[in-house]
Amino acid sequence: MAASNYSETKIDVQSVPASTEARSGDRGGDGIAGILQRYRREGFVERGSLCLRGLALVFSFISFFVVVTNEHGDWKQFHKYQEYRYLLAIAILSSLYTGIQCFRQVYGKNMIQPNIAVLVDFFGDQIMAYLLISSASAAIPITNRMREGADNAFTDTSTAAISFSFFAFLCLAL
Repeated sequence: MAASNYSETKIDVQSVPASTEARSGDRGGDGIAGILQRYRREGFVERGSLCLRGLALVFSFISFFVVVTNEHGDWKQFHKYQEYRYLLAIAILSSLYTGIQCFRQVYGKNMIQPNIAVLVDFFGDQIMAYLLISSASAAIPITNRMREGADNAFTDTSTAAISFSFFAFLCLAL
């Protein structure tokens, strides 16, 4: 008798109208289109983040290299000025930080938990961006004062290093 109750039960199955599927896909809902859209967007954000960090690494390294090679004799040596030493130190830190972040983003997805990785990325980028802009703004006044007296290779090289630090800042700030 129990078997007859189950055989009499009928389930009415209707397909979802096409207009509902299109609407759920447009807003990133449960449809396949929404899933693909979300997948593409997440991939774009990850690639964009990696690209910006890679550019910050390149700019930081160039700034580091330019400051280190800024030796032109007598008073034209970067290590005689604390502003340029600060610029150098931050360029080294930025190169190390962005290099480690790029490596972690490419090879070490599971090095740390994802929710902690987001916090490390955000706060690390903010701190490093602040340090980069502060080092560039510390070196600008002394470079301008030197350029008033004499515009030479030392001041031009210093200006280039400051510019690359600023570009690295922009990449990390974005």
